[in-house]
Amino acid sequence: MARASARRDDRGARRIAQGDATMAAPTKLKVFSVRNAERGTTLATHARLYSSFWDRFRGLMLRKGVEEGGGILLTGSSSIHSFFMRFRFDAVFTDNEGRVTKVVPAIRPWRIAFGGKGGKNTLELPAGVAERTGTVAGDRLVFEEPAAPAAASAANEERAVS
Repeated sequence: MARASARRDDRGARRIAQGDATMAAPTKLKVFSVRNAERGTTLATHARLYSSFWDRFRGLMLRKGVEEGGGILLTGSSSIHSFFMRFRFDAVFTDNEGRVTKVVPAIRPWRIAFGGKGGKNTLELPAGVAERTGTVAGDRLVFEEPAAPAAASAANEERAVS
């Protein structure tokens, strides 16, 4: 059973985005940033990958919210629900190439959303992010290594020198 699940998660998981050396959806990175390649905007700076059954099952349920700059990518989830959630959030559905198939802004608790034709993965973000970044169906999202905060980089350099 675990082998079949692992193969399904690995199928098509690493794809190189056109024109650069970054990976398109879904990514294998556990923490990553998400950029809209069409508009040059950033949707998340430290989103998390939820690819296991239990991670996808729990998702955002029973949480207080999604922090600004955060989000989760549910792989293999072309439909979602907001049962047991206490806040609104944006759902951006993508195909396996990182192309947005549908955007559902500010989903209210106790609702169901479907990803539309070709939707394979769901990126859940704080409410309002999709509108602020201008993300619409047809845009291409790129999943990259998160940029290290300047303070953390400086602290690491200081430790290395000591």
